[in-house]
Amino acid sequence: MQITPSILTADFCRLGETLDAAIEAGIDWLHMDVMDGNWVINRTITFGPALIRSVRERVGPDVFIDCHLMINNAEETWEQYADAGVNMVIAHIEAVEDFPGLISSLHNSSILSGCVLNPDTPVKDVLPILNDLDLVLVMSVVPGKGGQSFIPEVEEKVRTLRKEIDMQIENGGRKTKLMIDGGIKFHNAKLVADWGVDVAVVGSGLINNNGTISENLESITNAMET
Repeated sequence: MQITPSILTADFCRLGETLDAAIEAGIDWLHMDVMDGNWVINRTITFGPALIRSVRERVGPDVFIDCHLMINNAEETWEQYADAGVNMVIAHIEAVEDFPGLISSLHNSSILSGCVLNPDTPVKDVLPILNDLDLVLVMSVVPGKGGQSFIPEVEEKVRTLRKEIDMQIENGGRKTKLMIDGGIKFHNAKLVADWGVDVAVVGSGLINNNGTISENLESITNAMET
């Protein structure tokens, strides 16, 4: 299971140093959480294309960057994030009126497409577009609400998606990746890896004051191997 840090947990006054430390630790995928103050429940505003462009300039072209758009108008604004240098746009299925149209627009611009399922969003909602998606993100916390604990009840959803994706691949379909985000740390990384997750977003479990990113990544990696 690949680990990607959530940049939202970084100290933005030291963001460049944090990015350098992440790359030095072997991180090659960055996760950018974009909130517009409208769609998430606590009206949080995070950052937009300008900061993402600065991150791209800092890390160079070889690091994969996704942007998780917790916004209302992904169909109208995705090009700003593509221009800023992201490789993938991930949007919430409830917040996009025409998801097949968004996927088509992204793929036509050589941008990968992802879809997010909130903890209470059923798997059936994403199945009609699964074979067109490059990634499905299962939220294991409620988006936009800080200080939450990991929701273990998403296991059934993750395992169901793993089976659907595996069947899709066996039938010659797209190799859609399965991502999880929310409350992932060293003590439950192995748990979600065993569920069949391909990529885990880790925030404070990687970027905190209790160790370097390299040390924290090693702890998570070791935990997955035990």
